[in-house]
Amino acid sequence: MTAELDTIAQKMVADGKGILAADESSSTIKKRFDAIGVASTEDNRRDYRELLFRSTEAMKKYISGVILFDETIRQKAKDGTPLVTLIAEAGAVPGIKVDAGAKPLPFCPGETITEGLDGLAGRLKEYYDLGARFAKWRAVIDIGAGIPSYTAIRTNAHALARYAALCQEAKIVPIVEPEVLMDGDHDIERCYEVTEFVLKETFQELYYQRIRLEGMVLKPNMVVPGKKSAKKASVEEVAEKTVRLLKSCVPSVVPGIAFLSGGQSDEEATAHLDAMVKLGGLPWKLTYSYGRALQAAPQKAWSGKAENMAAAQAAFTHRARMNSLAALGQWSSAEEKKAA
Repeated sequence: MTAELDTIAQKMVADGKGILAADESSSTIKKRFDAIGVASTEDNRRDYRELLFRSTEAMKKYISGVILFDETIRQKAKDGTPLVTLIAEAGAVPGIKVDAGAKPLPFCPGETITEGLDGLAGRLKEYYDLGARFAKWRAVIDIGAGIPSYTAIRTNAHALARYAALCQEAKIVPIVEPEVLMDGDHDIERCYEVTEFVLKETFQELYYQRIRLEGMVLKPNMVVPGKKSAKKASVEEVAEKTVRLLKSCVPSVVPGIAFLSGGQSDEEATAHLDAMVKLGGLPWKLTYSYGRALQAAPQKAWSGKAENMAAAQAAFTHRARMNSLAALGQWSSAEEKKAA
């Protein structure tokens, strides 16, 4: 079992490949579809995701895995092929989001705890049978006046570790995602301080739950200032601080770190990843696990129209290629413009 977990984790962070986060909840994808004037029906959601999974060049060359929503892992393409089969045939690993979302944390105003542990063992067995070989659970840590509290950090870290243990027992690789949000007006130093606390607490809890670190993938935020911060940070500063922090918190046996984009623009997320890889001397692979930063362009190009499918697939392939170059430390803004 451990060899199987390790092999899948390594495949998820293969050189020049990253993870497509296509696990938007029904409410999130509705917001995205509203923005492009498309009704969020089951057929439209399927058509859109099928369009991505049938982007042959992107899927085969640049995507190592796809995180799915419960609805999507059960869906079939228009021709009756299960969507999971399309992903596997492209050489990518199918995965599944298993948390039940962030809910208010008692006695901690403005803070949340991610739910979904009840019945998770049974759900993981079903998802394994449906073809999932990795899973995702997102903990959300907000920065604000007087928060985060130790209660919120520890409670979320404990839940992440419990989830990871249940995954590994079910022969499923856990993506461990403790996200420090970039909302707010905090500066980059505050983000560093909070992210350090969160990561150290998370790995402590993973140790208590006997997690095999070689059989997991970490999905953290980058160290960036809040969106409303008056103090911006250069690409170089974000890269230097993020790598320094990760080296002090993440054991070297973890096979890879797949960053979330966290609301950064497409190009920002790509540039930051590229700058980190270019620093070199890293004990683990660095790659991407992007949702919006891979999908905003294809969604806009598609706009719910079948005749736009080729343009949408081209937009997706472009963004996937740019991030693949970044994961190899070969991206440049000139490359971005040349390929656009």
